[in-house]
Amino acid sequence: MIQVGEYVLGPVELAGLGAVALVILLLILSIRAAGRSARVAEPLAHQIGALGQRVENLSAGQQQLSGGLTHVAEAQAAAQANLLQHMEKRLQQVNHQMTENLQGSSRRTAHSLGELQERLKTIDKAQENITKLSGDVLSLQDILSNKQTRGAFGEIQLNDIVGKALPKDSYALQHTLSNGKRADCLIHLPNPPGPIVIDSKFPLESYEALRRAETQAQLNEAARMLRTAVKAHIKAISEKYILEGETADGALMFLPSEAVYAELHANFPELVREGFAARVWIVSPTTCMATLNTMRAILKDARMREQAGAIRRELGLLYADVERLGTRVENLDRHFGQAAKDLSDIRISADKAGRRARRLDNFDFEELAPESDEAIPLAKPKP
Repeated sequence: MIQVGEYVLGPVELAGLGAVALVILLLILSIRAAGRSARVAEPLAHQIGALGQRVENLSAGQQQLSGGLTHVAEAQAAAQANLLQHMEKRLQQVNHQMTENLQGSSRRTAHSLGELQERLKTIDKAQENITKLSGDVLSLQDILSNKQTRGAFGEIQLNDIVGKALPKDSYALQHTLSNGKRADCLIHLPNPPGPIVIDSKFPLESYEALRRAETQAQLNEAARMLRTAVKAHIKAISEKYILEGETADGALMFLPSEAVYAELHANFPELVREGFAARVWIVSPTTCMATLNTMRAILKDARMREQAGAIRRELGLLYADVERLGTRVENLDRHFGQAAKDLSDIRISADKAGRRARRLDNFDFEELAPESDEAIPLAKPKP
């Protein structure tokens, strides 16, 4: 037993007090634990509150997101509709453009086919012309293969050139000279130099042999043939068509081929010099035309000299006519002067007669004062 003051505590009271103390201790411990729990739960409550706020915010964001998604879906639907409409318009434009392009391509293709057909027609026509020309070339080869027809071909070409360059009365074709030789063309030039002969020559065989030569031996043989032919032509022209007192002291050898002319001047200059020595000048169609134009100027100058005497005579007669006209103009002027003087005298007499008539009309019977001048009789005009 335990005594506390006035009280004596027995085992039972002590057990009750222990239980009470234990209860109080447990209560204190519970209160402390509750305080600690409250202190511990306070941040948790704050976190729970913040979490609730966040949940609310998340709910509001979700609602906003839902509205945004709805707006986005609506905008996407509108954009898709606009895109579909734009695509439809674009497809229509592309379709229309493709249709126009196809139609244009079809028209261009049809036009190109038409042009192609026309060109094919032109080609066919050209082919026909080529075929015809080939026949003409073969005919020309046939003509040139014959010596007589080749000579006629050169004469025709010479006649054409001379006819275009000179007046008809200044030349004669196939003129026969005093020695009985017939020249292809004779130009009537004045002295000097006098009438000059142009004769056509065409050494075609030797030239073609020169062109066809494949070996040096063939080339030498063809060159020898060409020299022989040209020398023979030069000699023939010099002997036949250069006549003293009848023709000029030179003649022209006409080659109707520029190729032959160029070959002679390029590779056979000795033949050209031999022609100069024999006073036979070799000309081609081009150089012949130039020479004939020079001859035309000479003919024109000669004809002007021939007409100079007649022109002088006409000028003398014209001068005499002018002098005679001057004399007759002077005589006419003299007659006009005499007529003017006669008219002046007539005017004076008329004035005097008028004054006398006025006096008589006024009955002026006083003695008339004598006039200082007498009436001047009219003079007879000179013949």
